[in-house]
Amino acid sequence: MSKKEEIKEEENNIDQTQENQQEATQPTTEELIEQEKDKYLRLFAEFENYKKRTSKERIELFRTANQELMTVLLPVLDDFERALTHIEDDKEAEELRKGVLLIYQKLIKTLEQKGLAKIEVKKGDTFDAEIHEAITQIPAPSKKLVGKIVDIVELGYKLGDKIIRFPKVVIGQ
Repeated sequence: MSKKEEIKEEENNIDQTQENQQEATQPTTEELIEQEKDKYLRLFAEFENYKKRTSKERIELFRTANQELMTVLLPVLDDFERALTHIEDDKEAEELRKGVLLIYQKLIKTLEQKGLAKIEVKKGDTFDAEIHEAITQIPAPSKKLVGKIVDIVELGYKLGDKIIRFPKVVIGQ
């Protein structure tokens, strides 16, 4: 064999090797379909998650949209409660007490319909820093009240599941 023939044969072998490698690396039609199907399923799942997330965020926004208004109205509720406790002492103002009580009950009912709820706190409950706000500590009147709530200064409220004002309490030391 001559040099030219050897070179030509070697080039043919190289070309054939390259063609075999290309055929081996090129995906078949079935593999292409599987890849596209996988991409489609991932994209579809991602879009479904996006829809669920935005829907959940929108619902949460509607639930807490009134939070600022509710927070502003809480001192008004406190004033009503103080007025009711002072009016109960005065027997001459019975009609006034009934009127104030009706307005208070109507306000409470309306706010409860919008999702506002009192946080139930009683004297003697165990203090929980995640639910209560401690104003001060005083010497406990009895050993049973050490670390427990001795007095409630201000009621707490929540809107839906979110606490918008923590109950302010005094705890025994």
